[in-house]
Amino acid sequence: MFVASTRKGERGAASETSSDGSAVHFSLVTISVPPTHQPGAIERPGLGSQNVNYHFVVTARRTLDDDGLVNEVATHLSGRIGSNRDVLLFVHGFNTSFDEARFRLAQIVNDAKFGGVPVLYTWASRGSVFAYGSDRETAMASRDGLERLMLTLAHEPDVGKVHILAHSMGAWMAMEALRENAIAGHPDLDGHLGEVMLASPDIDASVFRQQMARLGSAAHVSILVANNDKALSVSSLLANDRPRVGALDPNNPDDRAMIQGLGVSVRDMSRESVGFIGHGTYANAPDVIASIGAQLALARPEDKNVQAVIDARGDAPIISAPLAPDAGAPLDPASATRGTGVPTPQLGTSQQGVTPAGAVQPGTVATPANMPAAKPVVDPGAGATQSAVPTP
Repeated sequence: MFVASTRKGERGAASETSSDGSAVHFSLVTISVPPTHQPGAIERPGLGSQNVNYHFVVTARRTLDDDGLVNEVATHLSGRIGSNRDVLLFVHGFNTSFDEARFRLAQIVNDAKFGGVPVLYTWASRGSVFAYGSDRETAMASRDGLERLMLTLAHEPDVGKVHILAHSMGAWMAMEALRENAIAGHPDLDGHLGEVMLASPDIDASVFRQQMARLGSAAHVSILVANNDKALSVSSLLANDRPRVGALDPNNPDDRAMIQGLGVSVRDMSRESVGFIGHGTYANAPDVIASIGAQLALARPEDKNVQAVIDARGDAPIISAPLAPDAGAPLDPASATRGTGVPTPQLGTSQQGVTPAGAVQPGTVATPANMPAAKPVVDPGAGATQSAVPTP
């Protein structure tokens, strides 16, 4: 993964302190995922040394300057096809250390079966539940670097879409950076903005409405909410009981009306809450992270005739294969329904006025029952060879 950091360092006090001004430091990091990994978990040693057979481990790291970042990302994108040309930009939230941020993105990429290029934007969170106020100030100071990074990634020659996954306070940062880019004349990152997924967003509802007004129809924004998220309840309390977007309840008529007015898609995670706090469900619950992967892998018109696939063994090169014909494809009677009760067609179908399976229409609510499993589109890593051998 690529790492863009506004922290002074990676260890100790330096990792909790912002670099001077809005300076961003870059690196290219390799993280191994243990063969015993369980979806939703980040296996780390409690006591003793880390072991690649049982733990997430950083196995390589190389510092990059600004030009080095651009060149390396271009190298990793070169020759890719379909959704493997996409970038996933992850912005972590409050109370997150440097290592936690890196391992979290590695876990998300692995569990969501994302085959593109992952990029982490990490800012100097203190990694303490008692540092909410100082983290908020640091997040505000880190917006400019995120704004520039979004445009840098969008302007890579071979990039497909730049997807954004942001959690908690990081969701506020991401929306602010998108808002500033929209004001500067880049509301859709010059045609490369993909999915904007806000997990448990710690954003005031009124502020979010203003942010969405700036973006307009340029962005496909979805929010993952849970009305039993205790961290967002505390955040609301600190803000004089002002509601947080991530705590909206789709079953509440007032909240549902607000959601429909914003024109965003919603996935309710309340029943899948993991842990006492329930603030990390988006990545801890296997079904939720699988649905994120499915959303990232949705077919696009420009990729209609080709997709990236990999041999089930996991060690074969990527090949290109034509998608199944879409003419006359029947509706899948077993497919889930949207909030409107309308059945969705299978991926690969093309029917006017019908959203492909896995895409939740604005103003509707997705539940675990109507979200598809993650599409296994995997890239074996940088340098993998590709051929144009069609499958039978």
